[in-house]
Amino acid sequence: MKFKIIKAFAVIFLPLSIASSVNASAIKQTKGDFEDKFRQLEEVLPTPNVYRNAAGEPGENYWQQKVDYKIKVSLDEEKRRLTASEKITYQNNSPYQLKYLWVQLDQNIFKEDSIANMANNFGGIGRRGPYTKTGDAQTPAKISLGELRRQQFMADNELGYEISAIKDSRGKKLDFTVVGTQMRIDLPKPLKSGDNVEFSINFAFNIVEEDAVSARSGYEHFEKDEREGGNDIFLLAQWFPRLHAYTDYEGWNNKEFLGRGEFTLEFGDYEVEIEVPADHIVSSTGKLTNPKDVLTRTQRNRLEDAKTAKRPVFIVTEEEALENEKEGTNKRKTWKFKADNVRDFAWASSRKFMWDAKGYKQGGDDMPFVMAMSFYPKEGGDLWKKYSTESIVHTMEVYSRYSFDYPYPTAQSVNGPVGGMEYPMITFNGPRTELQDDGSRTYSQAEKRFLIGVVIHEVGHIYFPMVVNSDERQWTWMDEGLNSFLDGVAGREWDPTIPWGVEPRDITGYMKSQNQVPIMTQSDSVLRLGPNAYTKPAAALNILREVILGRELFDFAFKEYATRWKFKRPTPSDFFRTMEEASGVDLDWFWRGWFYSTDHVDISIDKVYKMRLDTHNPDIDYGRLRQIELDKPSSLFVERNKAEGKELWVDRNPDVTDFYDENDRFTVTNKERNKYNKFLKGLKPWEVKALERAVKEDKNYYVLEFSNLGGLVMPIILELTYKDGSKESQYIPAEIWRRTPKHVSKLVVTDSDKELVSVAVDPGWETADVDVENNHYPRQIIPTRVEAYKAKKSTAKVSRDIMKDIKTELKTDDDEKEDKKDN
Repeated sequence: MKFKIIKAFAVIFLPLSIASSVNASAIKQTKGDFEDKFRQLEEVLPTPNVYRNAAGEPGENYWQQKVDYKIKVSLDEEKRRLTASEKITYQNNSPYQLKYLWVQLDQNIFKEDSIANMANNFGGIGRRGPYTKTGDAQTPAKISLGELRRQQFMADNELGYEISAIKDSRGKKLDFTVVGTQMRIDLPKPLKSGDNVEFSINFAFNIVEEDAVSARSGYEHFEKDEREGGNDIFLLAQWFPRLHAYTDYEGWNNKEFLGRGEFTLEFGDYEVEIEVPADHIVSSTGKLTNPKDVLTRTQRNRLEDAKTAKRPVFIVTEEEALENEKEGTNKRKTWKFKADNVRDFAWASSRKFMWDAKGYKQGGDDMPFVMAMSFYPKEGGDLWKKYSTESIVHTMEVYSRYSFDYPYPTAQSVNGPVGGMEYPMITFNGPRTELQDDGSRTYSQAEKRFLIGVVIHEVGHIYFPMVVNSDERQWTWMDEGLNSFLDGVAGREWDPTIPWGVEPRDITGYMKSQNQVPIMTQSDSVLRLGPNAYTKPAAALNILREVILGRELFDFAFKEYATRWKFKRPTPSDFFRTMEEASGVDLDWFWRGWFYSTDHVDISIDKVYKMRLDTHNPDIDYGRLRQIELDKPSSLFVERNKAEGKELWVDRNPDVTDFYDENDRFTVTNKERNKYNKFLKGLKPWEVKALERAVKEDKNYYVLEFSNLGGLVMPIILELTYKDGSKESQYIPAEIWRRTPKHVSKLVVTDSDKELVSVAVDPGWETADVDVENNHYPRQIIPTRVEAYKAKKSTAKVSRDIMKDIKTELKTDDDEKEDKKDN
């Protein structure tokens, strides 16, 4: 291929096939189906106002409510029941008066007539909890034993809140109305802006068995035999009636709790008294204010030693925990905790807990010292002893670099039936060891990875959303996605060989699937929560940091977002605007594509054209044209004639020749030279200089043609491989797609000795491109495997050899054990 220099215009003309495709796209834009991938997002985002400004900052009149709680709660271990009373002080910092207050009643989700239970879709997408699957004419429907257990537990137990009294500060009853998992409390008179109201609620409920119902909290029972104690672990969260959020962007957050969308709450101060059996150990949000009443002198001394220890110190040892399991008592103890400026409160209690702790000196002015602590039964084993508390400290070290110093006095990890859940200062985490026949406890590599990963993730949630208080019920990705991004950063600083699940390559399968919705979908409507709210936004932020902005710009902007909204309530628009405003980069195309659409990344390199400069000098160009002709494959017919030794007529009759036997169509004459000289005389001096340099350098000009098959515009990352074996990386910004979002062409110029032999798009899998097969030019052979297999015997009932099977002896438990031992 070649291209021409046009006098006075300096325009490069592309080969006809390329020019046609580009022109076609340009025409198509004017015909109605052109989609502006770079359309500004302001038409979608809320209008900036005095509460939230256009830069993504809290506005000059930003406000949020404050709710303080004083709670006394008693755990009835035998009945597995909580009884409590709470005094609530609600401060109306909004500019509006309130006629009523809305309260969350999360425990009501377990009532038989709750919306969550009534709306369960058998085998439906996104169902939380035990397994069910619809069937068809050939395949029966499936219901797991876990689902049967769940149904039976809920049928056998009276669940949900029992509200016995709601009174104002003078003891007068307040009218209230329960609406599913919500309750409206009618105020005697409107609560004016700047005023507060005090009221109390007496309540009780039966605690659910978490393993049975798959909840975010509950109890776990351990059967009693010669090796296991007959005790429970209690994880108590979402346990007290607590105020709904009242916000500038939505008013009351009246969204029913359906199980998936978690919650959004107001910050406040808590004083909580927890009465439990005297041999229980309690882990809780807040700081223990009466250690002398509930801890021995030895335990208090160990806590003091833990402050400066290099490794975790046991406050309650394994031996002491095992002794606790064997006993039992009728005595009671009350643990008192105080927590300031938290948005929620959770706790755990069990006589099975051993307890270790390690001080973390993070410095700074806000909270220079933090106590990292873990609570776990013997089932946690060495896995928890080695990794839980250390993972807490590692999380704080990393997260604080990207956001702010950890703001609370304690950070805790508690083992129990909940796989992973977070609350201020306390997290619930599930992995354990496996008891072997010889009495030892072992764990798999997967369990080790799970524990480290879940502790990092859940402790990370204390930053997002327990401090940066996003609305989890509305936008799950704002806490799960941002936190998954950061837990990937922390995790890869712990051990990069662990697959943390936040790389762009981890989301390609989901992004090309049909079973997805935009990230910005409300949490209860998301079809697949894990990929949508965790992996996809985390992968997007990885790409934004590593590919689009670079680490310096991204880290500055992200830290700005975190510090701006520390102890405040951001919305997606605040995040989007802050990241743009602080980085100085227009990212509307990125947010629109990744967060508001289900487009995916699939950039195909379709063609590569090699061109040389048309110099207009016939003594240069004609020789090149002759060589191009000679380089073409010869005729198969002619080659076979040569192979057969056929002599040409002109070779047998050399005297019958003329001028054209010595000169071909590429022979240069003075007519062409005169035309070239005339061309040169017509050029301006700068044009002559530019042309002479181009001729002297004799560059290679390559035109690369790309298609955007997935719809999501992204930068094009190229790896160019040359004939001499060298490689070169090039970065083409996403803005190349601005005017032609479906097809683009890019000119690549190389020195004459740098001949391009292949091109790869996104060779490091950095952009979540779903189809790597079209990322190479020339195309590559696709590696795969073929497996030889043996046909399986039919499992149909009619295929059974019943005559043989009916003679099979019935095995006892002892027989099973012997078989296992032999194997």
